[in-house]
Amino acid sequence: MNRTLSTAILAIAIALPTASALAGSDHERARAALVAGEIQPLPKILERVSAQHPGHVLEVELDREHDRWIYEFKILQSDGSILKLAVDARDATVLRSRERKR
Repeated sequence: MNRTLSTAILAIAIALPTASALAGSDHERARAALVAGEIQPLPKILERVSAQHPGHVLEVELDREHDRWIYEFKILQSDGSILKLAVDARDATVLRSRERKR
């Protein structure tokens, strides 16, 4: 195993207990928002996003910004560029996008 990979694995192992503890509260907030009808389920949002912006989803985050739930996507496109999208979690409207060419 190369040194960089070993270092990355060690960093993840050290951070994991802290990340797991924080993820619990985030998970509960997201679930409560879903149950309250404030957000749509991620698979439904993903279906709409991938139809408009094909590629490989690398990362998804759910954040609360200015009293609005936002799904943030990082998508690897076929040309190798990275597309970052901010999507309204209630109705799947793309609020902003930014593309980084390779």
